[in-house]
Amino acid sequence: MCNVCGCGQGKVRIEGQGHEHSEHGHDHAHPHGDTHPHVQIPTPVQSSPGSDPVRLLRLEQDLLAYNQGFADANRRLFEARGLLALNLVSSPGSGKTSLLARTLEALRDEFPLAVIEGDQQTSRDADCLRATGVPAVQVNTGMGCHLDAHMVGHALESLALPEGGVLFVENVGNLVCPAGFDLGEAHKVVVLSVTEGEDKPLKYPNMFAAADLLLLNKIDLLPHLDFDVGQCLEYARRANPDLVILQLSAHTGEGVAGWLEWLRTERRAVLRRQVEKLEARLTEARSRLEA
Repeated sequence: MCNVCGCGQGKVRIEGQGHEHSEHGHDHAHPHGDTHPHVQIPTPVQSSPGSDPVRLLRLEQDLLAYNQGFADANRRLFEARGLLALNLVSSPGSGKTSLLARTLEALRDEFPLAVIEGDQQTSRDADCLRATGVPAVQVNTGMGCHLDAHMVGHALESLALPEGGVLFVENVGNLVCPAGFDLGEAHKVVVLSVTEGEDKPLKYPNMFAAADLLLLNKIDLLPHLDFDVGQCLEYARRANPDLVILQLSAHTGEGVAGWLEWLRTERRAVLRRQVEKLEARLTEARSRLEA
């Protein structure tokens, strides 16, 4: 895991901010809402035959606890704004960005949208998504193989969050580390393309277990591939029996309507919960007034 390989120890660049962010030992408050807790994380060590497994376990626990504090603060902010936040995860080349661009074009006139785009280098994907007219902020992780909640919190400083809308966080292409890092999202959405092979859910079960929705992409290519859809879905449900699965093609648009309807439904659920909380607070205030 990242606490062993040390991939998160480099500098992170976030568009719109004139300084780099070191992911550990960082000690200033975030102005976007909640002040995040800050703790000192032990320096990761390389695994070796003589490594102490207890120490490695403690490093992993400390790293995930550090991330969780930021994730909880992000989640409180999203809930306060009635915002549906989604963490899009996949291997590189799954068609995640193409699907997201089609999604933004389809929904941009219905409700507010925004994107945090994660890659190790370049702003190519953020530039592509901004061409749809939707605001997007690029986070370059350097040596890092995933986004974490701290990076997302900083990216929010450069992004006007849409009230009652949807925030898409497109994670770095990787089916391993992003599975373990909560960003404060409502759901992880894993995108798997039929060009990757049906055995991916067997090889990377943690990612499919952590996700709530699987989008099987590039189904327009099925006639040209030796890909067993039924076997792939069976493997995915071994990892997560409750996984919702949609099949689609970002290229042709086939099946995309189901994905858009899922988004609309989840956004309405977030808004309903926000209304229920506001009504409960109003009822409590009225009770105090009448007392």
